[in-house]
Amino acid sequence: MSQEERIAQLCGKIDLDYYFHEDGTLDTLKCNSDLKNGIGHFSQYAVSQRKSPDELRDMVAQMQNWLIKNTPNGIPAIFHEEVLSGIASYNATVYPQQIGLACSFNTELAEAKTRLTAQSLRKIGGSMALSPMVDVVRNPSFNRLEESYGEDGYLSAAMGVAFVMGLQGDDLEEGVAACSKHFLGYGGGCDAPEKELMEDIILPHEAIIRKAGSQCIMTGYHPFKGVKCVRNEHLQQYILRTYLKFEGVTVSDYWSIDQSDESSDTLMKAVYALNNGNDVDLPNGDCYKFLPQAIEKGLVSPQTLEATVKRTLKLKAKLGLLKKEPKLYEEGHIEFDTPEERAIAYQLATQSVVLLKNDSILPLNRPMKVFLTGPNAHSMWAMLGDYTYHSMRYFWQQKIEDNMHPKIVTLKEGLDDRRPETITLTYSRGCDWTEGVETVIEEGGDARAAYMKSIQNRKVDSGESADSASALKMAAQSDVIIAAMGENVILCGENRDRTSLRLPGEQENYVKRLIATGKPVVLILFGGRAQIISGIADKCAAIIQAWYPGEEGGNALADILYGKVSPSGKLSVSYPAIELHEPICYNYGIENDKRIAYPFGYGLSYTTFEYSNLDMDANIKTTAKKIDLSFDVTNTGKYEGDEIVQIYISPMKKSQSIKPIQLQGFKRVSLKPGETKKVEFSLNAEQFGFYDNGRWSVNNGKYLLKIGTSSTDICLQKEINLAGDQHTTLLREQYFAK
Repeated sequence: MSQEERIAQLCGKIDLDYYFHEDGTLDTLKCNSDLKNGIGHFSQYAVSQRKSPDELRDMVAQMQNWLIKNTPNGIPAIFHEEVLSGIASYNATVYPQQIGLACSFNTELAEAKTRLTAQSLRKIGGSMALSPMVDVVRNPSFNRLEESYGEDGYLSAAMGVAFVMGLQGDDLEEGVAACSKHFLGYGGGCDAPEKELMEDIILPHEAIIRKAGSQCIMTGYHPFKGVKCVRNEHLQQYILRTYLKFEGVTVSDYWSIDQSDESSDTLMKAVYALNNGNDVDLPNGDCYKFLPQAIEKGLVSPQTLEATVKRTLKLKAKLGLLKKEPKLYEEGHIEFDTPEERAIAYQLATQSVVLLKNDSILPLNRPMKVFLTGPNAHSMWAMLGDYTYHSMRYFWQQKIEDNMHPKIVTLKEGLDDRRPETITLTYSRGCDWTEGVETVIEEGGDARAAYMKSIQNRKVDSGESADSASALKMAAQSDVIIAAMGENVILCGENRDRTSLRLPGEQENYVKRLIATGKPVVLILFGGRAQIISGIADKCAAIIQAWYPGEEGGNALADILYGKVSPSGKLSVSYPAIELHEPICYNYGIENDKRIAYPFGYGLSYTTFEYSNLDMDANIKTTAKKIDLSFDVTNTGKYEGDEIVQIYISPMKKSQSIKPIQLQGFKRVSLKPGETKKVEFSLNAEQFGFYDNGRWSVNNGKYLLKIGTSSTDICLQKEINLAGDQHTTLLREQYFAK
């Protein structure tokens, strides 16, 4: 390969439709001008346009065929897309947002979801995903918390591994390469003490690399220990490649190389990024196009360039792109949002919803008049988080998509369609999300956000009027009020935020007026992070945290409210009672912290469960690979339901080096009324370990093994004695309980 061809493999293009005529045929003149040496990636190729799966596939087919026939070595491009909650593409299935999916504690269903996503993406020519986002987020106010799995390293690692296993599959030639992000500590923790950083913050990335074989890593926009990640040699060369032994491809977040050093020109930004470990310049190769000059000046060695290009080509080979007759897309008609995909979306939605409070008002399974109100009661924006097709089109491109491609079921639609004959349902919006503009547009990050400054005063248009006086009259005539409140895509997400965690606008005051009617209020909260509801929670009859539950969210919530499904989600974050803009986590030892309204792992059901008969050896060696334990769980209530059992480990003495409490296992157990099941786990001694001066250590001593329904509700516990010499390894070998 010539030097120009090599460098082209390290660059991308974000505007696929630029290379096509209006009639959908390829503009070969533009291709000959821009792509004569080939190209590494086409970036976000599906979300940038409103195209059917067949139309997207046809564009990919034309471009790949041209690259194979008209470039010197005939190397196809990688087409990558966001797939955080399904493919960010027209008509593709929208699953629950990550923060809600984490509350399902269901790794099997999470893996099934991404396996379907990979199949659909491959059909339209995609072979890489810029997902999952596995930042451990411990600041309740972080505006991208919704993309994460929450505050716990173990849960984030387990869910992230499931995501990658499903996406990449058993054969990468048929699967899709995962790109975990953002390395390291973008969601918080990059400046944490080394012990917390290496035990918790890095854990999801470490497990994904070592247990799921993730092919790609994206660094963050932020500085790590004072140096921007994309040009940070210690982060990319030592921690990632030497310590974690990562052999895959590193990519920049979009335009992050250009933001990496204000004191350097573009050429030197490219030099620092490449020399310090970044392989691919996304999305457009705006900095790496200067690499020929850098090599000519001796600022980048030919050997460094060669090693980088080999990694990118090795990935293409693994994906099957370099085969003599590669399968680059699906022939024939392509269907998105299949019945199987919608069924998984529904299951995940029902399991991601968390019941925070219930004063015996739920389920609504008896004759009554129900009044539905609130800005999120009849809006698709209650269901859609950031990095869905709809939200990306709206925020980045100012395009408003409808709720029919795919069908996004609103709460009102779900309640109408699933309504028992004994229920009368009425509706009035009552209030809007916010009366004034509350959004704050952040500097930095994705360069496309810069245009937001010029249109900062926009709000989401609900398409409905909000008449509070009329709504309150209807509320007073009902038996039960359902109030659907919370944020939307413009109030929180990448580069956009509010200064408060309280309900936006007049929502809190509106809920207070609903409560004042004397009717029981069921408060449903939508959004990507916890909302401060301490001023109204005590007076609500029930509270549900619905997050962004995806396209089937309306049906899932209706079935929960009507009692057809018992809620089973458990919180993946510590739910704050007051404004919190600093890191907080259950494993800091905050059991009696007044700042927390609901603890990590908490969630109610319509039924009750009882734990008994813990059986486990009390004496274990520090080198033990298999520590068996079992206990019984009984459904002691009247409803069929799922219980998420959680295993925690605590030190007997505060002087020990492990955290005050740490999740080390979980399992979802389905039980009919009166049914008992034996639950079995196999732990390993490394789960009692800690990071110490560059190594993973397990000390002898006494520990408490705890089994509970949350991090603070412990039902069974046993004192464990680890015997033997201190056991040390360079890296953890066993990450999860089985």
